[in-house]
Amino acid sequence: MVTKKQTAANEHLEHERLTSLINSMADAVIAVDEKVNIVMYNGAALNVFDVNTITINKPITTLLNPIDAENQAVDIITMIQSAKVPITNRDLLLKYADGSRINLYMSIAPVRLGYGEKGQKGYVILLRDITREKSLEEERDEFISVVSHELRTPIAIAEGNISNAEFIADKTGDLATIRATLKETHSQILFLADMINDLSTLSRAERGVLQVNVEPINVHDLVKELSHNYETQAEAKGLQIKTVLDPQLELLQSSKLYTREILQNFITNAIKYTEKGSVTIEAQTAPKGVRFAIHDTGIGIAKGDQHQVFDKFFRSEDYRTRKANGTGLGLYVTMKLTRLIHAEIDLQSELNKGSTFTIFVPNLA
Repeated sequence: MVTKKQTAANEHLEHERLTSLINSMADAVIAVDEKVNIVMYNGAALNVFDVNTITINKPITTLLNPIDAENQAVDIITMIQSAKVPITNRDLLLKYADGSRINLYMSIAPVRLGYGEKGQKGYVILLRDITREKSLEEERDEFISVVSHELRTPIAIAEGNISNAEFIADKTGDLATIRATLKETHSQILFLADMINDLSTLSRAERGVLQVNVEPINVHDLVKELSHNYETQAEAKGLQIKTVLDPQLELLQSSKLYTREILQNFITNAIKYTEKGSVTIEAQTAPKGVRFAIHDTGIGIAKGDQHQVFDKFFRSEDYRTRKANGTGLGLYVTMKLTRLIHAEIDLQSELNKGSTFTIFVPNLA
């Protein structure tokens, strides 16, 4: 027969085991009785609620008052007491006194808080700050949505043009019209290729697998090469490509691949958003590196948009920007590459007067 003394010892041992268990957990744990009064908690709970202590035998509502996505209070008492089996919720928010809030994961499990069948019934509540996880989920969903939309448009245009070209070839054989439709199809395929390249570079950059291979760069030759490569594209829009080169330029020790790609992205954008005038590629010697600048006489960037131009998927609401194809990934990828080679970017722009992107590339050796 088990004596009262043995029962008390067993209850004490069980309590010690439970206390040791919950204190070893990284997630916040709070145990409440049937009346939903707090009977136990661990150190992690203090961090989640940003408090120094938690009062035992007080209702859980003195500590936990979550809200939903619509900023409406959640009846936490009813939620806990209705849990006949373990339940979880990832859609709650916890608001702090200073107005900040976190996304909250909550698990509620009905348990016995004491020893044996006659032990006190209650609930164990597990809590976790999942703000970063939620942010990543939202970013992933936005990424999929934007990329799906951007891929769908050029594919639909290309498919329609090819079908149209086939129809014309069968019915009239009008070569001029066929060439025009195939030219438009080609431009859409090039856009798709650019997008896939951006996505590939972005993926490698965000996984941290891009490596910087430092080599000597003849800046004079690089700028001349870029000017020549974009001359035809600029002339097609009636634009001039100009170069301004410091005669004192020396070899730059950096990644030629990434330096070229950064400059290419800025030149491409400059041509895309300039209807008349010119695009100028400049390179000047600077202490411990080279300062490049891409000037254009294009539509410019509104002050309210300038701090967002390097954000993922950002595209200005300016109708002139929306006329041109774009995913909003190009400058985001550019900033990733810029950080890889420890470069610095400065933007000066005024609506209808053009933009200047200045890029300082330091010597890495």
